[in-house]
Amino acid sequence: MLLRPAARAELTAVLALLADEDRITDPASVVVDEAHERAFAAIEADPRNEMLVLVDDAGLVLGCAQLTYIPGLGQGGRERALVEAVRVRADRRGGGLGAELMKLAIERARARGCGLMQLTSNKRRGAAHRFYERLGFARSHEGFKLPL
Repeated sequence: MLLRPAARAELTAVLALLADEDRITDPASVVVDEAHERAFAAIEADPRNEMLVLVDDAGLVLGCAQLTYIPGLGQGGRERALVEAVRVRADRRGGGLGAELMKLAIERARARGCGLMQLTSNKRRGAAHRFYERLGFARSHEGFKLPL
């Protein structure tokens, strides 16, 4: 397995993972619109953002995660890594790929010098919460969101 930045050609595979976490969406059926193109280009151009893909030896996208590196004065002035959009193909769950994806993402953030990794997860995703706790994440804060 290899975790690396997504190539533009893999955008449909990433969007397919994000479309429905409970079943496989065929990347060929995914419509990439102008907003997706702009967002991917912005992520690709920003040194503080990475859309990462977990690929097998044949190059099949098995999972994804977005890392955003946030500068701050806390943590001794070190960056913190925000991980979002974590997904593993529905037919490949339960075999340790999610843990491998997160392990590699954590290593990537550590290598960059981050002092903390944080994430949010929908309150309805109990299995995901247990997964993150098994990886060592603690429920230390309450999150709030405001749709704009």
